[in-house]
Parts: sequence; C-alpha cells; structure tokens
Amino acid sequence: MEHYYTPNPQTPHDIREIAFSTGNISLKLYTDAGVFSKNRVDFGSILLIRSLPGLSGDVLDLGCGYGVIGLSIALANPETFVTMVDLNHRAVDLALKNAERNHIPNASAQISDGFLQIDGRFQAIVSNPPIRAGKKIVYPLLEQSMDYLLPGGSLYLVIRKKQGAKSAVDKLCSVFGNCEVLNRQGGYWILESKKAG
Repeated sequence: MEHYYTPNPQTPHDIREIAFSTGNISLKLYTDAGVFSKNRVDFGSILLIRSLPGLSGDVLDLGCGYGVIGLSIALANPETFVTMVDLNHRAVDLALKNAERNHIPNASAQISDGFLQIDGRFQAIVSNPPIRAGKKIVYPLLEQSMDYLLPGGSLYLVIRKKQGAKSAVDKLCSVFGNCEVLNRQGGYWILESKKAG
C-alpha cells in the first residue's frame, strides 16, 4: 500500500489546481496523486493556519505536502523565511511550483526525511504530521524538533483527538516541559510547545 509519506509515489500523475483562501490568504495550488489531501486542503491544515500567531525569522514546515501551510505562513508573515521539507519528491516539486505560481519569494522547498537533510535552527517549526505513519515515526520527530529550534522558539502541531492528541500532549510535555492547546475544533487540536529561552 502506497502512502503520501512514500518517497517516490508510483501512482500515475493526476495534476489539478485547487483554490484555497482563509483570512487575507489566497492561494492557487497545484496538487497531484500520491500527495496528502490532493482534492482539497484538509481541515486540520486549515485550522493550524488559522490558529498560528504572527511569526518571524526562519520557519520550518515539516512534512509540507504541496505547501499550503508553509506558503500561507510566508504570505501572512513577510518577515519570515519558510523552509518546506518533505520525504515525498512529488510533494516537494509541487511546493516549489506553488511558491512560484503564487509569487512567494520567502519560501523554498527541499527533500528531507524528517530532519536528516536539515541544517540550521528555526524560530518556529510547524507540522501536520503523518499520524497514520504511527508513533514510531512521529514521536522521534517531536523529540528531534527540540534540537532544531532556537531558544524561545515554538513547535506547532495539528493532531486529531481520536488519533492521539492527548498522548501527544503528554509526549510534548515530557520533551519540552510544556504544551498548550491553542485551539480545538472539529475533533482537531492545535498544540504549541515552547523551547526555553
């Protein structure tokens, strides 16, 4: 069974364009078969975008898919530079095309398996993590994010309540010593953990 967290999807291409808007953000996005939520932007990502505070500095969109979260952040926060990363080559190609399509200069995309190909540290890390990949994949990302945040930086996540939001809160508290639920809606929780300054 092929998943959206497969590095090289073999599913035949099915490129289409979708529109996304929320608040002052308006994007035209290319999507394709073999990437997460190809027909429309999923509710978890929308809620995460709407729940984020203003951001500045270097931001990492971890598991970016076709780029809706990272590009929304870059558009809403011109003072940021957003690095979008994904294991899925098809997703990264789309994220690059979508940055160009929407004339967003303060965002780039690259291949990375989790943090493996990432250099530097970030003011914020934002992720709609691949929960279906399981805790063995997701929890190490939560642990490693601490090393890639600047002091005072924050990790922002969206997780469905029924897919383990409560246990993710416990995990984040064990890693960061804190976790705040910023928003809850439609069965999704938006979580923030802050690295001590």
